[in-house]
Amino acid sequence: MLLLTQRLPLTILKQAYRQVPTELRILKRTLAWFNSLYLPEIEQKDWLQCELALAEGLTNAIRHAHRDKPPETPIDLEVRVDEQQIILRIWDAGAPFSLQQYLQQQADPMNTHAGGGRGLAILQKIADVLEYNRTEDQRNCLLIVKEYSRANETCDEETC
Repeated sequence: MLLLTQRLPLTILKQAYRQVPTELRILKRTLAWFNSLYLPEIEQKDWLQCELALAEGLTNAIRHAHRDKPPETPIDLEVRVDEQQIILRIWDAGAPFSLQQYLQQQADPMNTHAGGGRGLAILQKIADVLEYNRTEDQRNCLLIVKEYSRANETCDEETC
């Protein structure tokens, strides 16, 4: 897997931004917004995985990062689709935490009976790149990158 910084610049096919309040009721409208960006050349399975990733990431920001914040606290969203990947960014104003440390703790077999807390593990399975970093403006940015297959692309026995 190549890191984003190792790639040649790719043509951006679609890019959109949205700011939403800290309210779960916004999820349905946010997913409709996301789906309005769909391109038919993207394999539907990959798009649906990104839709799930957006839902999980936004829900986590609302329920955890903004747990004690007023509903008008904004969450910023960005979707970018280029020739090979779908890039999702979700910015929150919560306290920072170590995503890698959390995922390692969840991988511990002793935690298999813990209730909830599986959203980030789902994101880890979906994403080709998954990062959560503190930004200079004291927010956190969840980065989800998904390489996608092209719909109706021919394949050989090794790739299908």
